[in-house]
Amino acid sequence: MKQPVTAFLGLGSNRGIRRQLLEEATWLISARIGSIVSQSSVYESAPWGFQDETPFLNMVLEVATFLEPEEILAEILVIEDGLGRVRDPGSGQRYSPRKMDIDILFYDQVVVETESLVIPHLHVQERRFVLVPLCEIAPYFVHPVFGQTMERLLRACTDTSRVKRL
Repeated sequence: MKQPVTAFLGLGSNRGIRRQLLEEATWLISARIGSIVSQSSVYESAPWGFQDETPFLNMVLEVATFLEPEEILAEILVIEDGLGRVRDPGSGQRYSPRKMDIDILFYDQVVVETESLVIPHLHVQERRFVLVPLCEIAPYFVHPVFGQTMERLLRACTDTSRVKRL
């Protein structure tokens, strides 16, 4: 019998009723992707990569899943769209305000590099708003490329932005 894989997903929202959107996304992830093994607290942080008045609410989920990475990505796109995420590929902006953003941070120790998906997420080690909640639920999880724990990556992180636990 196939064993579930551990995936870590990062969630963020800075539009709409942010906390409710995180709760709805968590429920949809448990229904469509896999069982929630653990979830971090909700954190507030400034937008990363762009300016906006409204801070993000962020959290990280640890999910036990039987889905392959591409299947998880397909489900994430459905969930984001259902929660009001609007994508404007013609805007030229890589980062923008959004109701819901869900990233696959890790998929066990698997490394994936395709045109549509890169795992581990390329910026985990650069973002306090990801590392702080990751360290809350999985401080000793080892990054499969860098060979360092989340705790160690957070200590070495040069991002100085404030990440406040709510």
